[in-house]
Amino acid sequence: MRMQPITQAIPAIRGRVQAGVPLAPFTWFRVGGPAEWLVRPADAQDLCDLLAGLPAATALTVIGAASNLIIRDGGIPGVVLRLARGFADIVVEEGGIVAGAAALDATVAEHAAAVGRIGLEFLSGIPGSIGGAVAMNAGAYGAEMKDALDWVELATAEGVLRLPAAALHLAYRHAALPPRAVVVRARLRTQPGDASPRMAEIRAAREATQPIRARTGGSTFRNPEGQKAWALIDAAGCRGMRLGAAQVSEKHCNFLLNLGGATAADIESLGEAVRARVRAHCGVDLQWEIARLGVAA
Repeated sequence: MRMQPITQAIPAIRGRVQAGVPLAPFTWFRVGGPAEWLVRPADAQDLCDLLAGLPAATALTVIGAASNLIIRDGGIPGVVLRLARGFADIVVEEGGIVAGAAALDATVAEHAAAVGRIGLEFLSGIPGSIGGAVAMNAGAYGAEMKDALDWVELATAEGVLRLPAAALHLAYRHAALPPRAVVVRARLRTQPGDASPRMAEIRAAREATQPIRARTGGSTFRNPEGQKAWALIDAAGCRGMRLGAAQVSEKHCNFLLNLGGATAADIESLGEAVRARVRAHCGVDLQWEIARLGVAA
């Protein structure tokens, strides 16, 4: 399937607008085709201007840190939005921290710990950015964003909109964001305390159980109600399973790996093969947690 070129002009903004940019270098898997247009706005107002001028028919995709993402080999049509420097500020407030969407989860957790705040330690175990964490209600190690989120600011075609966390109807790996709204900032609640012991525990647990130095995309499938995806995958005999240069991790079998030279199709096909084996073994239909975007080559 080939992408159809955008016939309408991309709105003029102060940030960077580039055509045909390879996206693989941005992703943790290091696979995938190009963006038809890669847009990096300068700040929140620049982003609002983009959204206001972008034709409704033009596809809009936000990729964030691209840590939990497969970009297919044919690339992504339309506008691919990546927030960078102008969206990474971290500000300490009374009782909380305000973080930009591009701030890395682990950096926010470390920042909170450095100023004697607790409540955000779980973020140190999530490879991604705050914008993505809000958009999917990311969680790990017994906590998730809905436990800490106070409010979120969204860039829209009408301007920046602030919503309380309750308006997002946060659920397991889900947030109800308005259409074509983009997270730009979030306020996270904290309390006074020493976060160092818990962060050390999380760091040790990740080192011991996850392939954190591999080309991977984090947890591949959602945990079914009352069950662990990795245990179902293991029981179905998929640990270490390979398709070309894509492999189910030997260390944690809810992680897929690019051993070097895998395509996005290899990784996604391997994931589908795992789903089929688990379904045949125990009747559970695993659901993807990793987002899969774009078109096939």
